[in-house]
Amino acid sequence: MPAASRTITIGRTPAEVFDFVADGTTATQWRPGVLDIALASGAGLGARYRQGVRGPGGRRVDADYEVTAWEPGRRLAFQAVAGPVRPSGEYALEAVPAGTQLRFSLACRLGFPKSLLMGGAVQKSMDAEVGALDRLKAVLEGQRA
Repeated sequence: MPAASRTITIGRTPAEVFDFVADGTTATQWRPGVLDIALASGAGLGARYRQGVRGPGGRRVDADYEVTAWEPGRRLAFQAVAGPVRPSGEYALEAVPAGTQLRFSLACRLGFPKSLLMGGAVQKSMDAEVGALDRLKAVLEGQRA
């Protein structure tokens, strides 16, 4: 089962980090694999985002998702609802003296044929997603007034 996780400290409050990450439309600012994203319906728990990500050969692949946990300033989770793979993920936030400790984790169950055909590519994609936390940190800390 492909999975990835990473923890990073961001010099902003948990509320600021949560609000930015929870607004899925900010993804193009810090997640390089996202080609386009828009709120499709809802708000908070149950919100759905229509998202296109860079797939094989640079082509657009649907990767829509739904928010499955919503605890402002503490936790945000999601489940992909479109696309060839359907990962789930979670952002866990904790206040620390330097700002916010953010842990991002992703996991995806692949059936036998998909794990053989796509397992390596899915793992690479997940590694890139957790690696994007460096860009998130730079964007958020650069926004400080």
